[in-house]
Amino acid sequence: KDPKLADIVLRGLLKYWPVTNSQKEVLFLGELEEILEFTQSTEFRKVMKTMFTVLGRCLRSSHFQVAERALFLWNNDYVVSMIAQNKETVLPIIFSALENNSRNHWNSAVHGLTCNVRKMFIDMDKGLWDRCLAEYEETMSGKQEKEFTEFSLSALKESKKNLEAFLLLADQEQVEAARNQVSARSAFFAAPEPRAQEAVGDGEAVGEPAAMAEDQVAAEDQVAALD
Repeated sequence: KDPKLADIVLRGLLKYWPVTNSQKEVLFLGELEEILEFTQSTEFRKVMKTMFTVLGRCLRSSHFQVAERALFLWNNDYVVSMIAQNKETVLPIIFSALENNSRNHWNSAVHGLTCNVRKMFIDMDKGLWDRCLAEYEETMSGKQEKEFTEFSLSALKESKKNLEAFLLLADQEQVEAARNQVSARSAFFAAPEPRAQEAVGDGEAVGEPAAMAEDQVAAEDQVAALD
């Protein structure tokens, strides 16, 4: 209980904070409050940035007991007095957690406690709160714009990919159709042509088979060009 050891004890507690175990986090928050009651303002300032970074993460916790126990720190008058002395440093660190809880947290008890803490800070320094709120809104606006840009680029890439696949399929279908046409013509010329032979025997014109042969050559050239 030597106040001079508070800095060392708090740093050790924060170093081994059980991030992945909610029940242990609740126990650590209780221990943290007890240690803070014996902590002088000088020792408090040495660890407040690290400490409130951890507390901000606890405030954001989806596990309501963790968020609720962290908010209970503001029921301790001594802790609140030290926070008030260092509000310019503390509030910007935890502001986003408080604002997110007040807007989105699913638990009504956490939401109510968050509103009480917000009111405390507004009463402490309304100007500081307004500045933090303006920075928060600007950050959120930039984040949403970035997410929209990334979504648009992703959609554009997907559309381009689908278009390329469609064109490739269309080319393949065109090649297949040309091949079928060549196969059909080849089968036609391979089959007996009695009527054409009779026409030749009678001295009639044979221009039609010759024209079809030229069509076959043209179709084969088209297939080669598509491949």
